[in-house]
Amino acid sequence: MTETSNGNRIYTVRQLTEAIQTLLEERFDFVWVEGELSNFRSPVSGHYYMIIKDEAAQIRAVMFRPQIRYLRFVPEDGMKVIAQGRISIYPPRGEYQIVLDYLEPLGVGALALAFEQVKKKLAEEGLFDPHIKKPLPFLPKKVAVITSPTGAAIRDFLKIVQRRFANIEIVIVPVRVQGDQACEEIVSALDLVNRELAMDVIVLTRGGGSLEDLWAFNQEMLARAIRASRVPVVSAVGHEIDVTISDLAADVRAPTPSAAAELLAAEKETLVQRLNQYHTRLVSAIGLAIKRRGDELNRLRNRIQDPKKRLSSLWMRLDEVHSRLMRRMDQVIQQRRDRLASEVRTLRLHSPMNRIRYRRQQLDFQARRLMAAMQAKLRDMAMNRSILERRMTDLSPLSVLRRGYSITLTWPERQVVRSASNIEPGSGVQVLLGEGELTCRVESVKP
Repeated sequence: MTETSNGNRIYTVRQLTEAIQTLLEERFDFVWVEGELSNFRSPVSGHYYMIIKDEAAQIRAVMFRPQIRYLRFVPEDGMKVIAQGRISIYPPRGEYQIVLDYLEPLGVGALALAFEQVKKKLAEEGLFDPHIKKPLPFLPKKVAVITSPTGAAIRDFLKIVQRRFANIEIVIVPVRVQGDQACEEIVSALDLVNRELAMDVIVLTRGGGSLEDLWAFNQEMLARAIRASRVPVVSAVGHEIDVTISDLAADVRAPTPSAAAELLAAEKETLVQRLNQYHTRLVSAIGLAIKRRGDELNRLRNRIQDPKKRLSSLWMRLDEVHSRLMRRMDQVIQQRRDRLASEVRTLRLHSPMNRIRYRRQQLDFQARRLMAAMQAKLRDMAMNRSILERRMTDLSPLSVLRRGYSITLTWPERQVVRSASNIEPGSGVQVLLGEGELTCRVESVKP
C-alpha cells in the first residue's frame, strides 16, 4: 500500500476488494432475502447458481453442494422464495453475491413443492400408468410386510389377518419408517424380499402422520424400487386422506393398514359359506342335467325302429340301385363302343399310309419339276457364257494385234512407246505381234 503526496492511501484492486469483502461480511453475516429466482443453473459440480430479483434490483446467489443435500425440492426459474445466507464478494469478477444456507418456496411448504415435483416427474415417465401394474393373487399364501415392528400399523394388520384368515404366512421385514435413513432401509428391504424370500405379495405400511413424517414414502428412489419389484406391492401408508408417492407407484393402494389386511385376506367364514352355496348349486345343476339326459334317452328310444324292417328297406333299396346301375353300365358300354367304331373309321380315313402315298406323289412331281428347271437354267447359263466369251474375244487386245497391229516396248524396261521422240537410235525395243514377239535395235528415229 502506498500514499499520494497529499497523504491519501492508494489501494491495489485486490486490497480494495478484500477491504470491501471484510466490511460486507462483518455487516451482513446473516441475512434473509425474499425474491424471485431466475437464471437458475446446476453444472456438473453439483452447486446451484441463480439470481434473486424483485421489480427494482437483483443479486447473484450460490448454494454449495453440502447445503443442497438438505433441500427437499429443486429450485426453478420464476419461483418465489425466501432465502437465508451471508453476503460475500467473488474477487475474480469483483461481484458481490449471497452464499445461501437455506432456501424455501414462498407461499407453499418445501415438502409440498418437492412432493409435486417428484409426482409430476414420475407421472411424465409413466411410473403411475395403470397398465403396468401387476394384479394381486387371490388368497396369497405368503405376505412380506415392510414396516416398523413396534408401530400400531403392524398390530392392526396382524389382528385383521388373524381374524379373517389365519392360514396366511406373514413375514415382517423391520425397517425405520421415519427419518433420513428410512427410505434407504425400505428400498433395501424391497430388494431383500425380491432376492431371497419367495413371497406372493409385499405390503409397505405405517400409521398416519404429517407430510414430514411420511416423507420417506414420497421419494423418487422408493417409487423406482417399487416398480422394479417382481412381487406385487401394496402401499398402505397413513390415513385414508394421506396420498404418498409410494401409493401412486404401488400395484395396489390401500387407504389404511387395516384395509390392506382386508384386501389380502378374505374372511374364512365367508369363503366356506360361498363354497357351500357353490356345492348346492352344482348338485342341483348336475341333477337337472341327468334328468334332461334321461328324458332325451327315452325320447330317442321311442323313435328307434325294428332293425329287421330297416334292413328289409335297405335290401330293397340296394336291389333297385343295383338294377339302375347295371342298366346305366350297359348304356355307357354301348356308347363307348359306338364312339370307338367312329374313331376307327376316322382313323382309317386319316391313315398315315394314305398320307405317305400322297406325299410321295407330291415329292416325285416336285423332283421332276426341279430337274426340268435345273436343265433349263444350265442351258441358259451355257448360252450366256458363249456370248460373254465372244465379247471378251472381240474386245481383247490380241484380236487387234491379229489384224496387223503391234505394241512397241522399251527394252529392257518394257515401257509402252507412245512417241518416237522417246527412243534414241541404237536402243533396244521389243515388239509384240498378234502371234509372237520381236526384239529389235533402232537404226534411226523420225519424229
